[in-house]
Amino acid sequence: MIELQTSWNLRAIMASKGLFQTTDLRPLLAERGIDLSREQVYRLVTTAPRRISLEVLSALCDALECSKDELITTERREIEAPKTAAIEGSKAPIGDLRPVRATIRRPKQ
Repeated sequence: MIELQTSWNLRAIMASKGLFQTTDLRPLLAERGIDLSREQVYRLVTTAPRRISLEVLSALCDALECSKDELITTERREIEAPKTAAIEGSKAPIGDLRPVRATIRRPKQ
C-alpha cells in the first residue's frame, strides 16, 4: 500500500526571505490581487491547507519567489497493508460469531 505524505513549507520559505510574522505576508498578497483577512493569512501560514485556490498558490509563489514544488513537498512511502482479524480459510462474516456462555462455579468449602 502506498501513502503520500505532504508538507506545507510556507513558514520556512517566509523565514528564508526574512518574513517572520504572518502580517508581513498580507501586503504582498494584496499587491497581487489576493485580499485575505488577518485570520486567513495566519491559518494559511500556521497550518497546511486542505484546499487552496490556484490564484492564492500563484500569488504565494510569486511573492516569495519560489516554485510550488518548494512550497508543497510530497513524499511517497510504502506501508504495510492492515492485517485483518479473520482467520484464513474462514468464510464466516464477523456477524455470525457468537460469544460462548461462561459457567461460574463456586469453590468447594
